[in-house]
Amino acid sequence: MIVMKFGGTSVESAAAIERVAAIVRSRFDQQPLVVVSAMGKTTNRLLAAADKAAAGNLEDAFRDIEELHAFHRREAGAAIPRENHTAMEVVLENHFEQLESTLQRVAGTAQLTPALWDEVCSYGERLSSALVALALPGFGIPAVHVDAREVLVTDSRHSQALPLYSRTYARFKEKVVPLLQGRVGVMGGFIGATSEGVTTTLGRGGSDFSAAIAGAGIEAEEIQIWTDVDGMLTCDPRVLPGGRLVKRISFSEAAELAYFGAKVLHPSTVQPAIEKNIPVRILNSRRPEVGGTLIVADAVSSTNPVKSIACKREITVVEVRSLRMLMAHGFLRRIFEVFDRYKTPVDMVTTSEVCVALTIDHDRALPEIEQELSRIAEVTVVRDQAIICLVGDALRETSGLGARIFGALREVNIRMISQGASFNNVSFVVQGADLLPAVQALHAEFFSTIDPEVFQ
Repeated sequence: MIVMKFGGTSVESAAAIERVAAIVRSRFDQQPLVVVSAMGKTTNRLLAAADKAAAGNLEDAFRDIEELHAFHRREAGAAIPRENHTAMEVVLENHFEQLESTLQRVAGTAQLTPALWDEVCSYGERLSSALVALALPGFGIPAVHVDAREVLVTDSRHSQALPLYSRTYARFKEKVVPLLQGRVGVMGGFIGATSEGVTTTLGRGGSDFSAAIAGAGIEAEEIQIWTDVDGMLTCDPRVLPGGRLVKRISFSEAAELAYFGAKVLHPSTVQPAIEKNIPVRILNSRRPEVGGTLIVADAVSSTNPVKSIACKREITVVEVRSLRMLMAHGFLRRIFEVFDRYKTPVDMVTTSEVCVALTIDHDRALPEIEQELSRIAEVTVVRDQAIICLVGDALRETSGLGARIFGALREVNIRMISQGASFNNVSFVVQGADLLPAVQALHAEFFSTIDPEVFQ
């Protein structure tokens, strides 16, 4: 058995669904469970309608939903065989009636609560999975719909729920594995439900996480993430186009890249796969002939010490300086308790004898954080920074690495440096305006020649 996850662009139209069907058919003998995201930009459109409902513009919200209804009927209807059109209309009518009722509740409360946020967002994946399941038989693929809310059990933290793994795996084994005998299961990603049946979501981008959970639950041989890129590259193409394809990479390297901005993979995706030692493959639904990137448990040896360069834009650096308190017992704890109280994650930390510097990637609570920290120290905030992260399992053992990095960056001012907390990354902070020239210089330094066993 395998899990095949298809993102929103892979199911955004009738033509896209046809491509998905061809890919699934080519792997039918591997007993696939297909996990799909919402079609195209459906989730964004759902949330836009919900915002209008919360603001009291229910008529405008309903108009948006009618357009979304028509979009699903048009694109799915062109892919679904005629004999399944009656079933398609039932799916559409039921879901959009329920969605209108949900928007009325949003309007009634005049706010989009976390629970209502989850419920509104869930309709995208609920629709796409039911419609793709109706489309596949038209391409000679027997299929059955799996409601993710019946198998993926989570806690009740709306908009960022975590799975209850033992219950979830038991349900996948009991309810899903038997369905895959001679049929393809189709399930929506991103969504689950509490033990009481209340709809939850795993957070934006959580469909990859759902696929990994499903893979662990059915004990899949491989988890395939089908997206609109060929796989992991030696650099983020949004920063520097033209990077090399990484054919093989370790879980630890992939997790580091995901955390530091590689959008190909959701940061949480690898965890269930690591626990069950299931390989994850990143593939392109528009170029299925490309081998993609295989992520495996063991370290991948290479003549290139760096496997990829990840980046995070719009970073804020917070410097906390106190000659009186810095090395006093409990001072660091007091600093991080402030960030914890305001639910603000910290990416990088460096310390000196008089200063603690750290980075955050969102500053919604920064005024409150700054006010609290100012009671115990002098605080400086520097915005519009960027993190550059070099990732590779062999970094720590590679002599002369620092000389190569800082030689390449001799024209760039570096604000912070971090190495040692993780054995497979070297990270540093530069001004946002210096990101592109810095990445260009590093890519030229480390990928002018490549190991053909690892890169393409």
